[in-house]
Formats: sequence, structure tokens, C-alpha cells
Amino acid sequence: MHGAHDPRAAATADNVGRPTANAHVHLPPNFSAFETAEDAVRTAAAEGLRVMGASNFHDLRIYSRFAEEASAAGIVPLFGVEFISVDDALQAAGTRVNDPANPGRVYLCGKGVDPFAPPTATWSRLALEARRTDADRMRQMVARLRACFAEAGLATVISDETIAEEVAERAGVPRDWVVLQERHVARAFQEALFLVTAPRDRAFLLARAFGGPSAVAVEDPVAVQGEIRSRLMKAGRPAFVEESPVSFVDAYRLVLELGGIPCYPTLADGVDPVCPWEAPSETLAARVLARGIHAAELIPNRNRPAVVDEYVAAFRSAGIIVTAGTEHNTPDRIPLEPRCADGSPPSDAARDIFWEGTCVIVAHQHLRSLGRPGFVDRDGIPNADFPDAQARIRWFAGLGSELIGTAKGTVIP
Repeated sequence: MHGAHDPRAAATADNVGRPTANAHVHLPPNFSAFETAEDAVRTAAAEGLRVMGASNFHDLRIYSRFAEEASAAGIVPLFGVEFISVDDALQAAGTRVNDPANPGRVYLCGKGVDPFAPPTATWSRLALEARRTDADRMRQMVARLRACFAEAGLATVISDETIAEEVAERAGVPRDWVVLQERHVARAFQEALFLVTAPRDRAFLLARAFGGPSAVAVEDPVAVQGEIRSRLMKAGRPAFVEESPVSFVDAYRLVLELGGIPCYPTLADGVDPVCPWEAPSETLAARVLARGIHAAELIPNRNRPAVVDEYVAAFRSAGIIVTAGTEHNTPDRIPLEPRCADGSPPSDAARDIFWEGTCVIVAHQHLRSLGRPGFVDRDGIPNADFPDAQARIRWFAGLGSELIGTAKGTVIP
């Protein structure tokens, strides 16, 4: 048992005057709407967030600064991680999971990880390989993109190293914290294009690079970045290089090696039609549980309100905790409080469950930092001190709510 807390007690998070939480944003040097981790925390404080969760790819060393800034601002930081993985069987079957363009591709998150603990040998080996393959892919894509633009009339000296150095400078971090993403690369070429061409010449050059007229306003840097990705960097395009994601099994293991809770990021009607693996919602919940995943997440900004309610209810009925985030992995400075695709807030019922899930992760993160059992163990098995999933969730949510209320949910290295 966990000290004075009785896991049989029906403790619940207090949702009266529910605070605002966002469990999934990306912080620089990941591609982000924010300039720096400090910028992210200042924005969160200005918007009244009580809990903010980062969910970065690859390097997590920015979390030390994030934790310090959040603590000073009175915000409870959650530490997460995200992986792009592949399931060979689903890929062979052509099954789309939560990546509509790539059968068998599975995004997987980890919640409540401990980025400050010494890395295990397994984590070091698997994470280093994932980072190496991603860096090699970006190196090849930059070279191909440079050739595309040179042929169109824009000669540059852009390389993966020059882009990474620029990303590091913007974020105020060492170069070795940076692992490039497609959006970093697209932004670098868009900025080079805008630097040397007027809009009329820009449209002509883009048409040559794309093999047809640009479909966006060539004065809009964000739109041009998106079009560079879609028309030059995606599958079947001139600068595309096949990804080599980690296996789903390895991604799941990496989350556990960091002491986290494996979490399924749900796309739902963020794509039309919904990916087959995700429909219907009750079947998705069963599939997630069958893979040893006891947490799920939605990015409501891409979902209709009724769909948010449907998936939240299906997950929670199955004993799966649910959180919500915004990602903030584009240049758009949207509000940090999660909203649905139509701009409306999720229903009260959904927000109650999102808050409950956030509280569970706060409790897990806190207990694991103390070396005590969390919501799941190092093998992803739910804490066995409880008679059932509902009692487990209630107890952890109650503890997390207390920690947030007393600002003790923060873990500072």
C-alpha cells in the first residue's frame, strides 16, 4: 500500500473549478510553436495553465529547464516522450493505425517518464539507434531538397548541420540536443527562399520546384513550409527518404525504461475516413488494452465534439485513463487549452476525464521519482494493490489532485 493512502478508498479528483491542463506539447529544440522552453512556460502561465505536459521526440535534456521554469511559474510539469514505431504484422496487412499515410505505422507516447534518472543500458542502445537513423534520414532529405531547389533556380549551401545549428541557436540549447524533423528542414528552405526572392519570383521558382503552380499564398511562410513538405518531402516526392522507425515492441520498451506509462495517441476523425484500426471506438479500446496500454490521449483540436465524447467514453469505460493536448508542433500559436475542431471546448464530461487522467499521471510521475510503485510497473503491468482498474484510477487521480493542489507534483532534478 502507499503510505496513508488507502487504495480501496474511492478518492476522486475534485473537478469543481477544474484547473486547465494540457498534457501534450512539443518544446524546442523539437519543432514547436514556441521559440524556447521558457517561452512555452511564460505562455502557459499567461493562459492560466496549472499543468503542462511535454511530449518530445528523442532528446529530453530540455526537460531540466522546463521543470525549473514551470516550478517557478506555479505550473506542474509533466514529462513525456513520443515515438514513431512500426508493427510489422499490421504493415504487412496494410492496416492503418494512427498514421493515415503509412500502414503499420504506430505513434506511441509515454507519460510520466523520469528524464532525470540515469539511462538504462536498454534505453541507451535503443534510443541511440532511433536517433541515428532519424539523423541519417534528415541528412539525405536535406541533400535531395537542396538539389530540387538548385534545379529550380535557388542554389543554397543549406545542410543538415547548418539547419541543426540554427535550431539550437533559436532554442538556446547545445547542438547535440537537436534531432532534425521534417518541419525544421522545410522552414530552413522556406526562409532561404524568402530571403532572396520577391513574391512574384518566388511563385515562379516554387512552380519549377513543385512541377506545377503553388496552391498557397506565396507571401505566407507557414503555408509555404507546409507545401514544401507535402509536395517535395512526402512519399513519392523528389526529396522523400523512407523512414526506419523503431519497432512497436521497442518503442513500448523505451517508454517503460524511462519509468513511464505507455499511452496511445488517438487520431479518430482527425482523418476522413477514420483509420480502420481505430474504429469503432469500443474496438479500439479493446485493441489498446490487448497491447498492454492503459492510457490514451486525444488532440481535440482535430476532432468533432461528438467524436471526442465517443472515444473518451469508450476508453474510460474500458479502464483506460485519457488525457488531452494540443501538440503545438506547427508555427501556429493556438491557445494552450485544448479545444475541439470547431473551436468549442470539449464537454464537461470529457474535460472531467481529461483532468482525471492528468491527475493520474502526476501521481505516477511523483511516486516513480521517489522509487515507489506507480500506475504501471516497469513491465507495463497495472499496479496490483487495487481490486480493479476503476479503483486504481480513482486512487491515483485523488493523489494527483492533492499534489497539484499543493504544488508538489513537480519533479526537479
